[in-house]
Amino acid sequence: MNPLLLFWVPAALRLALGLAGAGLIWAFFGPRWAVLAALAVLVLMLGLQLHYLYRLSRWMEDPTRRLPDGWGAWTDIFARLYKLHRDNSRNREELAEWLARFRQAMHLLPDGVTIMDDVLFLEWCNPAAERHLGLSMARDRGMRVTNLVRHPDFIDYVILGRYDTPLTLALRERKLIIQIIPFENRRQILVTHDATESERIERMRRDFIANASHELRTPLTVINGFLEIADAQPHLDPQIRQNHVRLMVEQGRRMQNLVNDMLTLTRLESIDHPLRQERVDIGAQLREVLREGNALSAGRHTLTLQIDAPDIAGSADELRSAFGNLVSNAVRYTPDGGRIALHWRMSDAGPQFAVQDTGIGIRAEDMPRLTERFYRVDKSRSRETQGTGLGLAIVKHVLLRHHARLDIQSEPGRGSTFTIQFPAGALAADMPTTEKQGSMP
Repeated sequence: MNPLLLFWVPAALRLALGLAGAGLIWAFFGPRWAVLAALAVLVLMLGLQLHYLYRLSRWMEDPTRRLPDGWGAWTDIFARLYKLHRDNSRNREELAEWLARFRQAMHLLPDGVTIMDDVLFLEWCNPAAERHLGLSMARDRGMRVTNLVRHPDFIDYVILGRYDTPLTLALRERKLIIQIIPFENRRQILVTHDATESERIERMRRDFIANASHELRTPLTVINGFLEIADAQPHLDPQIRQNHVRLMVEQGRRMQNLVNDMLTLTRLESIDHPLRQERVDIGAQLREVLREGNALSAGRHTLTLQIDAPDIAGSADELRSAFGNLVSNAVRYTPDGGRIALHWRMSDAGPQFAVQDTGIGIRAEDMPRLTERFYRVDKSRSRETQGTGLGLAIVKHVLLRHHARLDIQSEPGRGSTFTIQFPAGALAADMPTTEKQGSMP
C-alpha cells in the first residue's frame, strides 16, 4: 500500500471520530461545548505529534539509543526507521570488514601503493610504499609527495604527467618501477615495484652465460689450435704430437666437468627433480671422499678423517657431491705441504660436516660471493687444478634442499673452515641404508 495512505487514512479517521464526537456534544450541550471539545481533540492530536517529533529528534541526535515506541501512524514510521537503521548498521559493519580486508591485503602486497589527492597530498600508503619511498604514514599524511620524494626524475615525471609510461628510478639503494594511475576525479594512485632482486637475477643470468661461454671457449681454443697444427703439419714430431694429444684430453675433460656441473645445478634447481630421501652411510661416503681427495692431492697434502656422529637421511648422491666439492676446494686452495681435516660430528644444533684446511684463506670482501657461479677467490690457482667455479654453487643448492646451512670461517694466509650444519631432524631413524653410494657430478 502507498505509504501516504498508511499515514493519512488513520489520521483522517481519528480526526473524523473527533469531529463526530464534537457533533454529538453540539446536539446535546450546544455549540460552545462542541467547539471546546473539538479544540481539545485538535490540541491533543497536535501534542502527540509534537511529542513523537521531539522523541524522533532526540533519537536522531544519538542513533545508538533505542527507538521510541509509537502510536498510530508513528508505529509504522518508527518501524521503518528501525529497519533502515538496522540495515545501515549491517552495511556499515560489512563495509568496515571489507575495508579491514582491503587494508590487510594492501599491507601484505610486495608492491607499494600510495593514494594521493589531485594536488599530490598524501592520504594513505602501505608499508611497502613506506620502505620504497621513505615515507611514514604517521608523520607524512597530508604532505605533498613531491616534497617527500625529492628526486629530479620523479618530479619531472609528475610535472610532465606522462603516466602511461612507467618510470624506472634508482632510489634508496633500490631499483624502483614507478607509475601513477589517476582514478575518480580527485584521487591518484602511486604504485611502486621493487625490481632490485629481478635486476640482480638478470645480472646473474647474464654473468652466468658470459662466464660459461668464456670457460668453454678456453679449452675449445686449445683443442682447435692443436687440431689445426696437426692438420697443417702431418709429419709433426711424435713427441710433440703426443704432448698435444695429452693437452687436448685434459681440456676435453675440463669441458666435460664443466658441463656435468652445469647439468647438476640445473637438476638441483628444478622442481621436477624432488629430493629422494634415504639413509646415507656417512662412513662409507666420507671414506670415498677422502680417497678422492688424496688422489687429487697426489701426496702434496695431509688429509685426515674423523667420524663421531650417526648416519643421516637425505639424498646420498647430492650429499656426496656437496662433501666432495668442499674437499676438492680445500685441496685446490691449500699450498703443498698443507693439512686438511675432515670431521663428521654432533653439535647442539644437529650433525655437522666440517672441512678445515691450512690454505690461502678468504678475504672478508669475498665471503658474500663465494657461492656465486664461476666466482673464484684465486682464479689462477683454480684453473691450474681444473676447477670449474661451480662447486660452492652446487653445495649451496644441495644444502637448501636438505634444510642445512653453510658456515664459513677464514683468515687470509692461515686457512679456512667450511661447516655444513644439518638440522637435528636430519638424523636417520629406522631408514634402511642405501645400497649404492652414487657419484653425482
